[in-house]
Amino acid sequence: MVGIVKRFPGVLANDHVNFELRTGEIHALLGENGAGKTTLMNILYGIYHHDEGEIYIKGRRVNIRSPRDAMDLGIGMVHQHFMLVPSFTVAENVALGLKEVRLVLDLNDIKERIKELSEKFGLRVDPDARIWQLSVGEKQRVEIIKALYRNAEILILDEPTSVLTPQEVSQLFSAIKIMVSEGLSVIFITHKLDEVFQVADRVTVMRRGKVVGILLASQTTKEELARLMVGREVLFKLQKEPVERGRPVLEVESLWALDDRGLLAVRGVSFKVKAGEILGVAGVAGNGQRELAEVIVGLREAQRGRIIIEGEDMTNKPPSEVLKRGVAYIPEDRLKDGLIPDFSIAENLLLGKHRSPEFSKKLSRILSIYLINWKKIIEYAAELIKEFNINPPCPWVRSRNLSGGNIQRLILARELSAKPKLIVACQPTRGLDVAATEYVRSFLLKQRAGGCAVLLISEDLDEVLQLSDRVMVMHEGKVMGIVPAEGVDLEEVGLMMAGTKVK
Repeated sequence: MVGIVKRFPGVLANDHVNFELRTGEIHALLGENGAGKTTLMNILYGIYHHDEGEIYIKGRRVNIRSPRDAMDLGIGMVHQHFMLVPSFTVAENVALGLKEVRLVLDLNDIKERIKELSEKFGLRVDPDARIWQLSVGEKQRVEIIKALYRNAEILILDEPTSVLTPQEVSQLFSAIKIMVSEGLSVIFITHKLDEVFQVADRVTVMRRGKVVGILLASQTTKEELARLMVGREVLFKLQKEPVERGRPVLEVESLWALDDRGLLAVRGVSFKVKAGEILGVAGVAGNGQRELAEVIVGLREAQRGRIIIEGEDMTNKPPSEVLKRGVAYIPEDRLKDGLIPDFSIAENLLLGKHRSPEFSKKLSRILSIYLINWKKIIEYAAELIKEFNINPPCPWVRSRNLSGGNIQRLILARELSAKPKLIVACQPTRGLDVAATEYVRSFLLKQRAGGCAVLLISEDLDEVLQLSDRVMVMHEGKVMGIVPAEGVDLEEVGLMMAGTKVK
């Protein structure tokens, strides 16, 4: 890829980018959110078309106008969110979109080829299994097999480990190494720097749409890569000071709850979180973590069980009452549940406090009519913007225009300004770049040191182990075990994430 330029309205996503992939190599592509790495790969796969520049495959200039063109050139891509039909079998999903499909499809040939690929690359999966029956790791294997079935010679993997257990990550890396030994080339998009050194041969680092470094993985360091990504030094090992734990702030007793489809998502969960403690909840996505958090903060009904906050039963109380008990909530989906995108920074910082006498005066005893004190609100917003370093530092900027890191700072500013006693943090660093991740993690440790209880729900196992005092692992809505984070056995945690209960 030579001199690739891609513009979106008001954004230069790729600024004359050069990218080279060699035969039989694993090439890691690193960069902060918005650095342009996914845009670059979407151009290579034909989802976007570049405004300037040229693409060469095996020395021949090509024009890739669609994913079909990319596949015809031997390029396959496994997206972070899988493109599979849940009610179809593995073989039927592989057959979808094949050029040679006839009116009467002979699935037996396809099944045999799937078995061959499974054996060859260590991607074991049952061709007759329906997608809804498979684990997340197995679904990912189906996506990889789909690409290999179409004779992909270049395979793009977008954040492939974000939904896998440690054992599945190890299996994936083994499969990738077999692929490159067979002559395939792999582009590996990741934000986890440790993975670069486990699997990559070379690394391309992007920042603000430009390539800022191309390095051999064997000749660089984690610190150098982070410095290239962010433009400054980054702290990786945060100091977790010893903190004396206080009384239980949150007690959950035999909790049961349903998901959005009316199926059981939380099954008899019990635990406590004490003041000055971070309890990390680990598990593959979709095992009841989100539903658990929503029940605790009053956004979802509990079917059975009790939630006790600061000694008071808050089961099925409305969110407004839960928040009054000193609970702060950092939601999983920042844009959907954390703020109102069309509101300004100041307006979003005021949410939940808009009826406070400090900011408004009620004009009617009967009607909910308030006179807003905008001067006080702007002063309040300016203080929080400065304290939490929200960019741009203007109270009137629409929140939808903020980066992911600044949206998270806004939510932290609003939730923590009330000096909470309990923080329920769901995926607090998901999708954030290295610098924003460092900020959020440091802030949670600061709250712990100040005596706050923190329930940390994260799919990033490294994050859970680094920040937590204890780790609770969930699988299919049940608690598989609660273990001390210090000196934890990764193999044991991986088994629990896969459904093996530990006493």
